Amino acid sequence: MQRPLDCLNNLAQDDWLISYNSREFNQIAQELYFELTQLSVWRTPPKIILAEREPLRFLASFIAACAANCPVFLCNPDWGTQEWQQVFDLVQPDMILGMAHGGWGMENRNNTQCPMPNYIMIPTGGSSGQIKFAIHTWETLIASVQGFTEYFQLKQVNSFCVLPLYHVSGLMQFLRSFTTEGKLAILPFKAVESGQILNIKQSEFFISLVPTQLQRLLENPELTEWLSQFNTVLLGGAPAWNELLEKARFHHIRLAPTYGMTETASQIATLKPDDFLSGKISSGQILPHAQITIRNQQGKILNSNQIGNINIRTQSLSLGYYPKTRENQEIFQVDDLGFLDDQGYLNIVGRSSDKIITGGENIYPAEIESAIQATQMVADICVIGIPDKHWGQALTAIYIPKQSDTSALKIQTLLKDKLSKFKIPKYWIPQQNLPRNSQGKINRQQLHQIATEFLQNPIT
Repeated sequence: MQRPLDCLNNLAQDDWLISYNSREFNQIAQELYFELTQLSVWRTPPKIILAEREPLRFLASFIAACAANCPVFLCNPDWGTQEWQQVFDLVQPDMILGMAHGGWGMENRNNTQCPMPNYIMIPTGGSSGQIKFAIHTWETLIASVQGFTEYFQLKQVNSFCVLPLYHVSGLMQFLRSFTTEGKLAILPFKAVESGQILNIKQSEFFISLVPTQLQRLLENPELTEWLSQFNTVLLGGAPAWNELLEKARFHHIRLAPTYGMTETASQIATLKPDDFLSGKISSGQILPHAQITIRNQQGKILNSNQIGNINIRTQSLSLGYYPKTRENQEIFQVDDLGFLDDQGYLNIVGRSSDKIITGGENIYPAEIESAIQATQMVADICVIGIPDKHWGQALTAIYIPKQSDTSALKIQTLLKDKLSKFKIPKYWIPQQNLPRNSQGKINRQQLHQIATEFLQNPIT
C-alpha cells in the first residue's frame, strides 16, 4: 500500500488537479510536511485541527499531516461558536490550520499526549447538534478506495467533487483520485447550480451527490443533460425518494445509489448504473472490502428477504469515536434495518430509532414519505411520531407543498389507495423549508420542536 508521501511524489509532475495548480498543492504539502516533521523531532506529533476553507490548502495540509504521522481532526470552518467550543474542549489542539476563531485552542500548546498518533478524525453526527469524530487511519481509508476500484474495475478514478472535503463523502473522492493517480475537479455545488461548469469529459468522471442536489440539478434541463454525460453519479448521504429515482432514470442519468457512512469510510454497498437504468431499486451489491449480515434482535443471522438489523464487517471500519476505541473491532451493528434479496443486493427499510409505534402498529417513516413523494404534491417531506395519550404516538407529516393551494386533504385522498388507514398521518404541518444539513440529512430534533409548537398553537 502506498503511503501519503509516495502518492505525493508520484504526482509531483502531473497536472491532476483541474481548476487548481497541482504544483502549488505539492509545494504546500511538502513545506508543511517538513515543518511538522521538524516539530515532531523535539516532541510528540502535534494534534492538528484542520479547518482550511480553501480546497487546495485543505487537501495539501491533510496529506502533510498524514505523512508526518500527526493526529488530524477534519473540521467545518462554518461551524458556529457553540460547535467550535465543543470541538476545542474535546480535542485540545496544539495547532489550528485554517480558521483562527478568536485564537481558541491556540494557547493549548501543551502537547498533551494524543492517545492516537497518526489517526484521522472525521466529523459525524452534526445534524443532532453533538459533533463526534470517527477515528480512521490511512489504512482504513485506503481499504475503502481499494474496495471501490475493485468493484468498478478501475485502475484510475477521476472525480468531480461538489461535496465538503472535511466530510467523508468529499474526502473519499479526493483520496480515490490522489492514490490512483486520477484527476480531481473541485467546484462548490452553488457554482455548478448557477451553470459554472468545468471543461471536462464527463464520461471519464465519477460525481457524488446527495438527493437534494440531484433534485435541484434535474430541475434545470441544461444541467440534466450535463449530468447525463457522467460515467457514474454516486448518490448517498440520505435516502432518495422513488419519484426522484424515476426522474433520474427517465433522463438516463447513470445513477449509482449507495449505502455507507462516516464510520465505514463511505460506501460499502452500491447499485451499478446499468442495474439502476434497467429498473433495479436497492442499495446494490456489497463492495469487496465489506461483508453485511442481517440479524434479528437475538443476534441470529436471517435468511434472504428477511428484515433485520444490519451488521457490518469491513476493512474500512473506523476504530471508534475520539477519544475512545470500540471494544468490538470486528462487527459494527448500525441503526438501519434492511434485508438482502436472493441476488445479495442490500435493501434499506428504515432506521430502527425512527420507528413509530401508533396504536400498537410498528411504522417506518421511509415507506410513508415515499408514498407522499409519489403524489407529486410535495417538494419535501418528513414523517415523525408525536406523543399521543390515546395512540402512544401520532403520525405527523411535516412537508413543503409544491403549490400554495395544496391542501393536506388532497394529499390524504391520494394516499387512501396506497397506504393502510393507520399509516396515513394524523397531523399535517406545512413549512417553507425543512431543516437539513449539507448532506441532506434531516434534523429530527428541530422537526419535533416545529411540530410541538404548531400543535400547541395551530393555525386556524
